[in-house]
Amino acid sequence: MLLIGLTGSIGMGKSETAKMFGALGVPVYDADAQVHKLYEKGGAAVVPLDEAFPGVVQNGAVDRALLSKQVIGKPDALKNLETIVHPLVGQANRTFLADAMKAGAEMVLLDIPLLFETGGRERVDVIVVVSAPYELQRERVLARPDMTEEKFAAIFAKQVSDADKRAGADYIVESDKGLEHAVAQVKAIVEGLKGREGTVLKKLLG
Repeated sequence: MLLIGLTGSIGMGKSETAKMFGALGVPVYDADAQVHKLYEKGGAAVVPLDEAFPGVVQNGAVDRALLSKQVIGKPDALKNLETIVHPLVGQANRTFLADAMKAGAEMVLLDIPLLFETGGRERVDVIVVVSAPYELQRERVLARPDMTEEKFAAIFAKQVSDADKRAGADYIVESDKGLEHAVAQVKAIVEGLKGREGTVLKKLLG
């Protein structure tokens, strides 16, 4: 089974692109959505995070804003958070891959926002980068609720540049040329990958 890693900087249109792969029958794993599930009422991260960061659990679920206040700018607290959450996300990822294999999927899409920033090249066979010009990226991000110039600047500074991501991509989806153009690009990528065997999955599943 071929592992496709989808990534792109904030505001590039990655989530919409992931939906396009899903619409073509490619199973999609969303890392961000998985974290949300872990934080929801009954999620596997709720109890350990409540113990590690008293007060962050409200009405049975992790309040992300309260959690952020306890870890932002505190390296030790952030490391503690990662120690709790990363193994849970990893387990969910392995379950997703095993289920996709059982279902006979030829390829799957792993939506990984910080693929380049976290050394994700080793965890996928193919990298697809979603890209758009900076001005459009900035316009999209600043249109989000609770987003400010300062927040955008801080996030932008932490991410690998779009130019470097494009340079490291096997395929690029341009999200600034309209929906039809993007859909056509995704269809071409999926068609081009049919029949290609993956090599990474064996290592991931041990």
